[in-house]
Amino acid sequence: TLSSLDISSTFKNNLGLMLKLKLPSFVGDGQGSLACCSPWDLEFHGLYSPWGRKELDTTEQLSQKILLKCFHPCKQDKYRNILKKKFCQRWKNFWPRLSEDVCTVSQRYETLIPFCNPKTLAVPFPQTVVLHGPAGVGKTTLAKKLMLDWTRDDLAETSNYAFYLSCKELNHRGPCTFAELVSADWPHAQDDVLAILAGAQKVLFILDGFDELKVPSGALIHDLCGDWKEQKPVSVLLGSLLKRKMLPKATLLITTRPGALRELRLLTEQPLFIEIAGFLEEERKAYFLKHFEEESQALRAFALMRNNAALFQLGAAPSVCWLVCTCLRQQMQSGADPAATCRTTTGLFLRFLCGRFPPPPGGGPSPGLQAPLRPLCLLAAEGVWTRSSAFDAEDLRRLGVDPSALCPFLDRNILQKSEDGEACYSFIHLSVQQFLAAVFYVLEPEEQEAAGPGGRRGRVGDVRKLLSQEERLENPSLTHVGYFLFGLCNERRAVELEKTFGCLVSTAVKRELLKHTLMPQGKTSFPATDTKEVLRCLYESQEEQLVKDAMAHVKEMSLHLKNKTDVVHSSFCLKHCGNLQKLSLQVEEGIFVDNDTARESGAQVERSQNDQHVLPLWMDLCSVFDASRNLLFLDISQSFLSASSVRILGEKIASVASSLQKVVLKNISPADAYRNFCMAFGGHKSLTHLTLQGNDQNDMLPPLCEVLRNPKCNLQYLRLVSCSATTQQWADLSCCLKTNQSLTCLNLTANEFLDEGAKLLYMTLRYPTCSLQRLSLENCHLTEAYCKDLSSALIVNQRLTHLCLAKNALGDRGVKLLCEGLTYPECQLQTLVLWCCNITSDGCIHLSTLLQQNSNLTHLDLGLNHIGIIGLKFLCEALKKPLCKLRCLWLWGCAITPFCCTELSSALRSNQNLITLDLGQNSLGSSGVNKLCDALKLQICPLQTLRLKIDESDAQIQKLLREMKESNPQLTIESDHRDPKDNRPSSHDFIF
Repeated sequence: TLSSLDISSTFKNNLGLMLKLKLPSFVGDGQGSLACCSPWDLEFHGLYSPWGRKELDTTEQLSQKILLKCFHPCKQDKYRNILKKKFCQRWKNFWPRLSEDVCTVSQRYETLIPFCNPKTLAVPFPQTVVLHGPAGVGKTTLAKKLMLDWTRDDLAETSNYAFYLSCKELNHRGPCTFAELVSADWPHAQDDVLAILAGAQKVLFILDGFDELKVPSGALIHDLCGDWKEQKPVSVLLGSLLKRKMLPKATLLITTRPGALRELRLLTEQPLFIEIAGFLEEERKAYFLKHFEEESQALRAFALMRNNAALFQLGAAPSVCWLVCTCLRQQMQSGADPAATCRTTTGLFLRFLCGRFPPPPGGGPSPGLQAPLRPLCLLAAEGVWTRSSAFDAEDLRRLGVDPSALCPFLDRNILQKSEDGEACYSFIHLSVQQFLAAVFYVLEPEEQEAAGPGGRRGRVGDVRKLLSQEERLENPSLTHVGYFLFGLCNERRAVELEKTFGCLVSTAVKRELLKHTLMPQGKTSFPATDTKEVLRCLYESQEEQLVKDAMAHVKEMSLHLKNKTDVVHSSFCLKHCGNLQKLSLQVEEGIFVDNDTARESGAQVERSQNDQHVLPLWMDLCSVFDASRNLLFLDISQSFLSASSVRILGEKIASVASSLQKVVLKNISPADAYRNFCMAFGGHKSLTHLTLQGNDQNDMLPPLCEVLRNPKCNLQYLRLVSCSATTQQWADLSCCLKTNQSLTCLNLTANEFLDEGAKLLYMTLRYPTCSLQRLSLENCHLTEAYCKDLSSALIVNQRLTHLCLAKNALGDRGVKLLCEGLTYPECQLQTLVLWCCNITSDGCIHLSTLLQQNSNLTHLDLGLNHIGIIGLKFLCEALKKPLCKLRCLWLWGCAITPFCCTELSSALRSNQNLITLDLGQNSLGSSGVNKLCDALKLQICPLQTLRLKIDESDAQIQKLLREMKESNPQLTIESDHRDPKDNRPSSHDFIF
């Protein structure tokens, strides 16, 4: 009771504030005194001295000071002691020689948290901090260390109170009030918690393991609540805290794995994201040096882990470092070679597991291990599927698992047991749980059924579901279980598992893997996104027969090699591809290093040494040419090779009786790779199509000319793009074209001809022995000055039927000169592409005249030329004439308006040959479409394909299009969605 207090007017004014803050209520006793209805005493003595003589502080200071006084020191100390006892457990029994390293890692990241760093306290800091990183790297450890720091008053400047919420534990919590939720560690002081929440100026909430929270989709953003005394589901309370509906001024620290980051970005406002990477490379290396007695063994073990990218990535977690060191040290002590063990993650984890249970003196499996293994694996599998990493007594009872059965795995640091309240079990790392979940799938079915009341199919999906893309996207842990499952399909590993635990390993899972993942019915290739995953899975198995069975149906393969690991996986699998017909290859920069540049610095010398490690793998990959005798198509694009890798590939191609028919080489370095590959392909009579693109050196044409001169050359199609060459080299190519009788299609896109080079090419066309039928000179910087010589060549040439002059500034004058040659009856040209050639309505006059004569021209592309109303009028006049043989006309983006459609409609009524008309990227509107509709409704109109720029939202246009289709079923109307920069509308018809 508070007695005889002189209540100043200022206090009376602030009394409403205390009531608003929902502090313990005060009532007057009628004598100027106040009675406190709180179950604990409220002492104002010393807060203001004397009462009424000193002006009170600001409203915020008042509420804060009252709050500090409300929370009695002895009770605060009791709460601190409870938390100290709880969180000290985390630091007592780390894995051997690990606690010091974990402390170092925690301290490094702690300095990045604003409210833990004294340097940031003077300025406003983010009220929400998210610590994210993979499993086991120290997020929870750091969160609990912060709670320990608070119990020691290390966070006094920023946090008067701290509360820790574990999402693993909250999954088992039913509806409650927020006050009940946060007072779980202090159940007898909920009223105290209410007072703390009312002030909530310096309150820290730690939400640990957000990714493990099991709530329905959208539950965190629905039914938000701001009253901490109202009972709500846990998801509503947490969502209200994250969305700042509850305690908007509180500081939040959230830990999560990367998979939940997207959802957190939507739930939180301006959070600070801090990535927890765990052990850095040097810290991993330092730990190995501490773990091994001999430095040489430590460095060798570290190098073996470093060479396995997946294993090295897992090594960021301290517990995985301990696992790897324990396993490899045991192998070295026994005199075994640990290199094979480290080749795959499955191999190492299996060796670690079996190594924890050495065989008894008489040999055979250790007694009493077969029975415990089954429930352990069931526990792991269900945990993966339900996204649980901690299991309480209720989980064990539901699965029929006797806690005593887990003792062998607790004693050997495979499982760990938490003594915080009720016993809770967890695996030493998520990857160990994933591995044991995979073991669950390879146990014989009858053994699995005996594992628990729910049997194998309790909450655990079958193999097909495990490997489905939808499930793996929803639950990323399933992907890693899949890797381990493939790894356990190795017969030697199955024997090791059987010998250690006395269990029977099923062979049926291998057939399921082939059926559901590796051999999709009716498919001859893997999707580009799946190829990398499939190769990794097959490599993990280290089972050659499984690889052969999986690759037997594969006819097409697309490889994007981004690092050495990709080379390792691909080289292991491709040598077993016996039926491969098409191979596409892309090699990122950094896998190989050129030998010349490697001498420039020590770092590059190290990369050159790495190149020597990669080259044997590359040689294995290139053995695909030995295995696949039916390989028809090879595409190497956007690739950074080395002189050595080019030599190996070239020698392999040249040495085998290759059946290659089509080869594409685009943007490859080093520059001399083109020359080496041309020399390798030179003697292949089967090669008919060759594309060379992206060489800026003057060394591509000479070896190409050697190929064309070779008597065995059967090259029919040559695409030479963006090639740098001298006038003499163009002259040599021209000479080859005069004599080579196989080459019929030549594409010289994006080559800048010098005057002399262009003349030489035109002269070649005049030779009767020149066999070219299709020629593309797209984007070759040609102007009207070149058109006269080209026109005269067209008059003489009796074979050329297709000519592409797209993206050359020919203008109307150039078109006039071309038409002069095309008018001759000897000219056989059928397809002419003048896309983006600066042609106007004047140029259309000459084309119209040409089409009205007995010309052989049947395909004409005038896309991206501003021909407008007048130009189209001249073309329509030609279309009306019976001598016009035009079958395909492309007018993409030619400034055609609705006013033009009357002429065009009239022409379509008269014309009997036109089957394709492209009017894409022309704004015709409903009036223009209506005019076309009049002609196209007629059955006599032969048009089969019409491309339009269609406004999907225009109901009138949609109605007209339906009417056209109904009255003319043979007509196909295409909506123009293509990007002509990537694929010109006439490209398909040009057949390059």
